[in-house]
Amino acid sequence: MPRFLTPEWVDAFNDALSGVALPAEAAEGSLAAASGRFSVTQVVHDVPPDGTSVRTTLAMADGRLELRVDEHADDGVADAERAQVTVSLGYPDAAALSRGELSPAEVLATGRVRVRGDLAVLVASQALMAEAGQALGELRAVTTY
Repeated sequence: MPRFLTPEWVDAFNDALSGVALPAEAAEGSLAAASGRFSVTQVVHDVPPDGTSVRTTLAMADGRLELRVDEHADDGVADAERAQVTVSLGYPDAAALSRGELSPAEVLATGRVRVRGDLAVLVASQALMAEAGQALGELRAVTTY
């Protein structure tokens, strides 16, 4: 049972999505997303057990989503590329989002998340994640938080 946001969990996330082709129309509405290549970085603060920050980047390319853990989560620079949007939030909210107990709209409306960059890319990524939701259901069921 992988623990949320660990490298093992990221590997399981990618395995769950390995055969899922996502529709291009889910990324419409943003010039950056419409190209079919974009990325969203999420920085989660106060991750148990040691309270560190974890930076992950969700990249869309060629109809596929891939998640990676970026090194140097606290230095403010994504490793491989600059994401079009960066989301920063605390672990309790990230875990609640992952479990489906909290919607992205709720966390935005309450101001518990900071967003920097192209909001249309964030919306497109959420639409793609909704499309991929069924493939991630099994991972959700076995993830520990």
